[in-house]
Amino acid sequence: MPLFRKSAEIVSADRALPGRGAPIPTSDISFVNQRPLKGPYPEGLEIADFAMGCFWGEERKFWQVPGVWVTAVGYMGGHTPNPTYQEVCTGMTGHAEAVRVVFDPRQVTYQDLLKLFWEGHDPTQGMRQGNDVGTQYRSAIYTHSPAQAEAAERSKIAYQKALDAARTGSITTEIRPAGEFYFAEDYHQQYLAKNPDGYCGVGGTGVVCPIGLGVEA
Repeated sequence: MPLFRKSAEIVSADRALPGRGAPIPTSDISFVNQRPLKGPYPEGLEIADFAMGCFWGEERKFWQVPGVWVTAVGYMGGHTPNPTYQEVCTGMTGHAEAVRVVFDPRQVTYQDLLKLFWEGHDPTQGMRQGNDVGTQYRSAIYTHSPAQAEAAERSKIAYQKALDAARTGSITTEIRPAGEFYFAEDYHQQYLAKNPDGYCGVGGTGVVCPIGLGVEA
């Protein structure tokens, strides 16, 4: 995904592309484990949604975690219904590239996933991630419950303290309730499993997040 010169401002709803009324064609099952991307999911599983740059690399980070049942990539946080990748790339949908993580909380906690989120990218870069520039590459946590929202906010505070100690920068991550998750096209789903040598522009700060793995924020 190349370097683009794009606006650093998220497009307003009245200027966003209109999109379409029906979902775009995409995969039904995971290339990694043949489980349903869109459900139904087994009872007791939970959903977490994260944006942290190019979704090819971020999805791989999560599908490798024991206790994660299935992952999918898509678009969320913006205005355009059922967008295409080409539309998202224009910056005129308001969406971020995101990964949906369906996980078993008996095997991996939401705090563990937050730890991976913070350490797996640089949350101080604003509307970019490395050489990937644009609002679609912003850092975000989209929460599905008050408990997730509280955990996300507390983890942000804890990680900012760690970043301050390392003199790294200020977190720009947005944290807000999850809206609609629009599944991305088939070729994006589990891209780095299909293309092991493919591009992955997601990298971290090198600063350890002091939560997860049994540690409270």
